[in-house]
Amino acid sequence: MIFSMTGFATATVETEAGTLTLELRAVNSRHLDLQLRLPDDLRILETAFRVAISAQITRGKAECRASFAAHQMNQNFTQLNQPLLHQLAKWNKEIRGILPEALPLGVADMLRWNGVIQIAATAEGALHEAAMQALQQTLKEFSASRAREGEKLAAFLEQRITQILGLCVTVAPRIPAAIAVYEERLTARLHAALKNSDDERIRQEITLFASKIDVDEELSRLQTHLNEVRRVLVQGGAVGKRLDFLMQELHREANTLGAKSVDAEVTYATMEMKLLIEQMREQIQNIE
Repeated sequence: MIFSMTGFATATVETEAGTLTLELRAVNSRHLDLQLRLPDDLRILETAFRVAISAQITRGKAECRASFAAHQMNQNFTQLNQPLLHQLAKWNKEIRGILPEALPLGVADMLRWNGVIQIAATAEGALHEAAMQALQQTLKEFSASRAREGEKLAAFLEQRITQILGLCVTVAPRIPAAIAVYEERLTARLHAALKNSDDERIRQEITLFASKIDVDEELSRLQTHLNEVRRVLVQGGAVGKRLDFLMQELHREANTLGAKSVDAEVTYATMEMKLLIEQMREQIQNIE
């Protein structure tokens, strides 16, 4: 199984102290870039979150965002942050001393202030346990989301592999035909110029021409690289970088094939190969 670097998952857990919501999203990136947005009540879990998420993601730009809405009326599990309240009251007094027309902070304003209502020490353990539970649920959904996208990417790549192999089959018979046409034209030109056919010279020219347009090696390497792409897809795991390297090799062989082309059909097939390889390369940028 391969995984896409793009994914999204969310989980909500109800606790006696309040509602905990966790959201995890990721897009493609060359390296792992993990950003955490945790409320103050969960800041102590940052290391645990990083370890858990990094265990499942090796590449990608990921953001984990958590929010906690405390039940304000439940005094057993929440409490007022009195130092912060005193600071707000002090600021309120200072600002009104400078700006007398400013409206004073009301009780509702202060209660809505971030950090004023905080989890009670007696409920911290339960909240932290709920947070880790929510993280595991989110990671499970996130992994399933990335796997579904990865399955689609694998099917896309397999379709292109089949098309390129089909083009290789059409190219191979064109080379002997091109050599035969060249031999016929060369014989005709020599006969017209010299009034006879120099068999030895013709053989030398045909041999040289055949070596120049011989693409057996390129076709063989193309097929080898395509088979390796299939093997890597079946192997699964974090294979994005390996597949990206194979795309470079495929593109190199297709370029050489096009440079040796002396036949319109071969040229057309080579252009189609390059297009398909580029389509594969673009999608592989999303694979972990």
